Amino acid sequence: MAFLHYLSIPNFFDAPLAISSIPSILSGFPISFGLTAVSFALSLILGLLLTLAQLSHFKILHWAARGFISFMRGVPMLVILFVIYFGFQTAAFPAAVIAFTISSSAFVSEVYRSSFLAVGQGQWDAAYSLGLPYRKVVRKVIFPQVFRISIPALGNILLDLFKGTSLAAMITVSEMFMKAQIIAGADQDYMTIYIMIAILYWFFCWLMTIAQTTLEKHLA
Repeated sequence: MAFLHYLSIPNFFDAPLAISSIPSILSGFPISFGLTAVSFALSLILGLLLTLAQLSHFKILHWAARGFISFMRGVPMLVILFVIYFGFQTAAFPAAVIAFTISSSAFVSEVYRSSFLAVGQGQWDAAYSLGLPYRKVVRKVIFPQVFRISIPALGNILLDLFKGTSLAAMITVSEMFMKAQIIAGADQDYMTIYIMIAILYWFFCWLMTIAQTTLEKHLA
């Protein structure tokens, strides 16, 4: 470990502290990953429902969905998190899941909507000519194409969501950033620990980008 001292920059970055802090910071990774996975999965479902409402011929559904999406896209995720946690007195982890889900679903819905519009009308007509009902047309013919088109944009939403889970530290969820704050406070070296947590977030986002690229190539 002695060589790490050569990597240290006085009053800026303490390499030995950064390396030794990794296990403690990573102890919060399961929570960060869980928040991301659950919220993203739920946002995919809610986003699809919002998209179908937007494309519905029923004006009430259309405008209700548009209003919800407009509001969620225009309000910071931290504000939504605080409203659910403090306003509705919800437990910390469920509050984070709800906030991240409804916030992300608005962006997912817009991705789906543009992807639905990218599928040619001929695909719909061909499916209907086979006598398939609307539900099966969407599930078996249209949505598989929509999902493939949506993957790059959904990948960006997933990355933003993973990074956004750091906001859960504001309501005492023990994810990675909360662990980093505890270490930084104990050692009184915020710069070193914040640089280290930045590197860790980048590393996991890099891994997710590789997975996204692999999925795109598989479905191409």
